[in-house]
Amino acid sequence: MKDKIEKPEPHILVIFGASGDLAKRKLIPALYNLALQNLLPDEFAVIGVGRTDLSDDEFQEKMHNAINNFGKREKHEEKINSFVNKLFYVSLDTSNASEYKKLAERLRTLDEQLQTRSNVIFYLSTPPMLYTVIPKYLSGHGLNKSSNGSRRLIIEKPFGYGLQSARELNRDLLQYFDEHQIYRIDHYLGKETVQNVLVTRFSNGIFEPLWNSKYVNRVEVTSAESIGVEDRGGYFDTSGTLRDMIQNHLMQMVGLVAMEPPSSFDSNSVRNETLKVFQSLRPFELMDIPKNVIRGQYVESQIRGEKVNSYRHEKGVAENSRTETFVAIKFFIDNWRWGGVPFYIRSGKRLPTRVTEIVIHFKKTPHWLFGHYQSEGEACNQLVLRIQPDEGILLKFAMKVPGQGFNVQNVNMNFHYADLQNAYVPEAYERLLLDCMLGDSTLYTRGDAVEKLWEFIAPIQKAWDDDPLIPLYGYPAGTWGPESADDLIEGMNMTWRYPCKNLADDGQYCEL
Repeated sequence: MKDKIEKPEPHILVIFGASGDLAKRKLIPALYNLALQNLLPDEFAVIGVGRTDLSDDEFQEKMHNAINNFGKREKHEEKINSFVNKLFYVSLDTSNASEYKKLAERLRTLDEQLQTRSNVIFYLSTPPMLYTVIPKYLSGHGLNKSSNGSRRLIIEKPFGYGLQSARELNRDLLQYFDEHQIYRIDHYLGKETVQNVLVTRFSNGIFEPLWNSKYVNRVEVTSAESIGVEDRGGYFDTSGTLRDMIQNHLMQMVGLVAMEPPSSFDSNSVRNETLKVFQSLRPFELMDIPKNVIRGQYVESQIRGEKVNSYRHEKGVAENSRTETFVAIKFFIDNWRWGGVPFYIRSGKRLPTRVTEIVIHFKKTPHWLFGHYQSEGEACNQLVLRIQPDEGILLKFAMKVPGQGFNVQNVNMNFHYADLQNAYVPEAYERLLLDCMLGDSTLYTRGDAVEKLWEFIAPIQKAWDDDPLIPLYGYPAGTWGPESADDLIEGMNMTWRYPCKNLADDGQYCEL
């Protein structure tokens, strides 16, 4: 991980699936943001690749509109025009090996014209079925290797649909690209607030000494969405929350929370430490899954007076679907630092608010002097690392209420990213694209870690497939999931933290 932002070497970025949503909503606006900050090399170009027959001018016009529609920074017509002039387009059938000759010729021409030193990134913004097809055909035309530059491959999740398919994907990719060339992108790791987990831990002497089983009661990770599946019902019904959110985004955050201090902040050191966490996950026994893993599916409800459909009535969803829209899991990390500390993760759709956060629940004091004034849950200090929205950090601790006696009340000490004057928080794809150009894979997922996480999830998938008696709980849209998810939490009067959209005034004012 670089200590300071630097400008990368000349590059050509090839985006397969350039006419799709990801390119226009995220990738092109992110590149434009980098251009605004003067972080793109002067010798830079994008080649969009797709089946749609477009000229360079037509592609540039489409991406010009995309920046205006989806870009979140200031729109300068002159700067947009300057940026889109670096965009080019090649129409080809990605399933036809012979057509890659057109791409090879365009790359060679632009490399000579722009002097990009044969540095090329291939971004697969395509259906997963093409994740091995495209690298194979790139290799067939010698585009995976360069005698004097770098060749890198970015692929989006899903990195397989289970342990076996993940292993097969890794095996196939490694036939055509070396591991150091492969960048598996998880946009959650590109979020500024996720990276701040590492800084909060390792640069503060008040936190790191407490970051272990001696002082931590439990760790909780929540990623909630207030929306349903929207127009993704067809895709989501074949995936579900376990595959779509738990196996990747939430478990990657667990890796950052639980890892040991790396020897340095280079790519291998950081990713080696997160891998050790995944290797230490206590495997699930099939008989224990029903009481440690809760799954649910939202049902019809009313939210603010409006009727909300059940999941099974969403477009593209099977009428008798048993796909989970909510998952809560209790698990353990069996190593020296975390032995005996329960970790709880949950994610779901149609919950009360959109929020992602990590909560460290500290143990109560050894002698509970003020037990008459506090519940056990209130006696546990909390450190809340808010990923989104209202990004920041919240520390909850007890104070005496003024007046006679020792009435105790929890109070908040908080920091908001929004309080940093003139601080620009980059979008996740912005950071990750720049890192790839710099050859920094710290915030990308490595193949062995992907397989370890699928290995952890595999018993859950098998139990759900093999045992129809494991409940799929219904929960009304707009609630915090099945009530049985509360039963996972250990301890008297202990429960999940139920966050609000706003971070700091959660106990007084909650905007849902």
